[in-house]
Amino acid sequence: MPEPPRDDDVRCRDGVRVGRAAPAERDAPRVGGRRIETDPENVQRDLTRLVLTVVELVRQLVERQCIRRFERGDLTDEQVEAIGTTLMRLEEAMEELCERFGLSPSDLNLDLGPLGTLLPPRD
Repeated sequence: MPEPPRDDDVRCRDGVRVGRAAPAERDAPRVGGRRIETDPENVQRDLTRLVLTVVELVRQLVERQCIRRFERGDLTDEQVEAIGTTLMRLEEAMEELCERFGLSPSDLNLDLGPLGTLLPPRD
């Protein structure tokens, strides 16, 4: 059962509570003078989300680079076939991992505020 909020608590969107550190708590992990209180299940899910986001970003960058090379004619037919198969398998693996950890593709698209989202919209 979660603890009731205190007057000095700030609750972030993802449910992480950040409170001002009391003098006796100076050894606790701190961010900007605040102590971070996390739920172990949220930490695991958020770390998984972050890792899968980075993998998806790299996957999309590699895919776009392969498309550019294909359009320039830099690849042989065998290379095109191998790259296509590899990219399809990687995309399937990403879908399986997202499903296993209860994440959707939109969960991997981090909101960067005024910059927009990290990943481009899916076609």
